[in-house]
Amino acid sequence: MAGVFDIDLETEDVSDTEVCVSVADKTPTEEVELTSESVNRDSERVGPDCFELLTVLGKGAYGKVFQVRKVQGAQVGKIFAMKVLKKAKIVCNAKDTAHTRAEREILETVRHPFIVDLLYAFQTGGKLYLILECLSGGELFMQLEKEGIFMEDTACFYLGEITLALGHLHSNGIIYRDLKPENIMLSHHGHIKLTDFGLCKESIHDGTVTHTFCGTIEYMAPEILTRSGHNRAVDWWSLGALMYDMMTGSPPFTAENRKKTIDKILKCKLNLPPYLTIDARDLVKKLLKKNPAQRLGSSKADSADIQKHPFFRHINWDDLLNRRVEPPYKPQLHSDEDVSQFDTRFTRQTPVDSPDDTRLSHKLPPALI
Repeated sequence: MAGVFDIDLETEDVSDTEVCVSVADKTPTEEVELTSESVNRDSERVGPDCFELLTVLGKGAYGKVFQVRKVQGAQVGKIFAMKVLKKAKIVCNAKDTAHTRAEREILETVRHPFIVDLLYAFQTGGKLYLILECLSGGELFMQLEKEGIFMEDTACFYLGEITLALGHLHSNGIIYRDLKPENIMLSHHGHIKLTDFGLCKESIHDGTVTHTFCGTIEYMAPEILTRSGHNRAVDWWSLGALMYDMMTGSPPFTAENRKKTIDKILKCKLNLPPYLTIDARDLVKKLLKKNPAQRLGSSKADSADIQKHPFFRHINWDDLLNRRVEPPYKPQLHSDEDVSQFDTRFTRQTPVDSPDDTRLSHKLPPALI
């Protein structure tokens, strides 16, 4: 089925590298509207007046992410992240309408230590508002930018947590399809959390493929680029590209434009710097196999095959899953509202939701609007 996370973005707002275009699915589509009744059936009724805007955390083609404080109902005073999507309708195949679920329900199904928690969702004025846990450690991308490259033990820790998260998604028939440093956040303790499920695809089990041209080019598997049909093995290619990025400072195949980057991914041989250890080199090579059938993780064992690789030989997977392993980096935060780990290009902006029939407060209680 077309992923129920496939938000209908305005095409002119999509960046040069991140795309999501259905090229093979010609079945009729219908729009399934999200309402507070459909996504908050077992929790309190919430709306924009329940939250006070504090800071802008990020901005993209989809809309904005704000840091907010809850000012009404349960958990008053607690800090959350509020993701505001421009379009509030989700597109799915008519033939699979019975499987369509709101993003909240899916995230509850895949609740996991290394996947962001979604607490509330509501729709108003043609927008979808997602209230998520606030991950004050910021993007892994920012940490990678500061460090340049990660040492092998640091990369091993992050890659291990990501492997567990992807394996959990796959066990629920979901492929992620947009693994990159910008979509990996750090908690205040320094553990990773996968965020941004806009390009996920559901109901992908053994033997099932999909044909959506979807993801971020530099981390995109060859079988997506050739539109030959893909499955969960694409996430393991992206893990290999991310591993290469972490340990060398850039993705494995890059060029001055999209076409040349695609050509490199499809045709060029992988070049590995000599300073990588034997185990690191071997894992990267096995994850970046252009033929998905030969790629590590492509078997029914999925993530278990990756966990057994010698690169992870020092990892106790039970300890890692239960967050008993000390993260290599713990963000230095002074309060729950500390946004020092986020890009100042965003945090310096005045936190105002774009024009709508919804009015959100800026440092003012709802009664004063």
